[in-house]
Amino acid sequence: MSVAALPSAVTYADAPACEGALLLPVRGVRGGLAFAVQDWVAQEVPVALEFNGISHAVMLATPMDLEDFALGFSLTEGILDGAHELYGVEAEPSEQGITVRLDVAGAAFARLKQKRRSMTGRTGCGLCGTESLAHVSRELPALDDGAPIDRRAIAKAMSRLQAQQTLQQATGAVHAAAWCSAQGEVVLLREDVGRHNALDKLVGALAVGEIEAATGFIAVTSRASFEMVQKTAMAGVPLLAAVSAPTSFAVATAERARLTLVGFARKDDLVVYCRPERLQN
Repeated sequence: MSVAALPSAVTYADAPACEGALLLPVRGVRGGLAFAVQDWVAQEVPVALEFNGISHAVMLATPMDLEDFALGFSLTEGILDGAHELYGVEAEPSEQGITVRLDVAGAAFARLKQKRRSMTGRTGCGLCGTESLAHVSRELPALDDGAPIDRRAIAKAMSRLQAQQTLQQATGAVHAAAWCSAQGEVVLLREDVGRHNALDKLVGALAVGEIEAATGFIAVTSRASFEMVQKTAMAGVPLLAAVSAPTSFAVATAERARLTLVGFARKDDLVVYCRPERLQN
């Protein structure tokens, strides 16, 4: 529960641990009355990703599900061709942040060295440190048509996201990305202060769980930026549904990947920006 929902006399000094958040003292005024409480605040720390001993990226992320994050980032950035190219992951905390060390196959390490990217703090635009325009839009897999998805399944999934967003309920400060079945069941969900990070964590979890990603869709509690579309396509998922709007670059990227892009998915409402033939009713 965030402080916005707290009455003036409540304290959480004895609250159970909340992964991904810190319990901090806060003060404020509500309804003309002053209050002082303990409130959960989402953690945001520098997370450095090292591949075979070489530092590649530093992200600002919530320090939970970091193995999923490391694998998902590696897959959606095209560093790994599959989870089989990741031999091991080890996270080492320090005063400066957390270093996640990945042991990857030689072929993957060769691809990494070709990228020559240094991306610091990608909770923002997603392109910080990209060296040239040629590095922005990578080649994406052409998604298969697959079985159509009922629009009511999207409404069902969106209505069930909040109940599984435990960190968001505690802090009010994080995004979620979820993989949902064609029937609208929320099967996997990951949270992070960065929408890109949440999606990478989800993609990593999908790979570990060996889920047939193409049989369902991804739902996100953010806008649909071009990079969210790009990561969804790299994961082989044919439909992305966002609670907010997409950008023009996101729509163009989705069209190029043959991905169905849905925005403003709220209750029974939605807007389809490309590939509407994948939706029923």
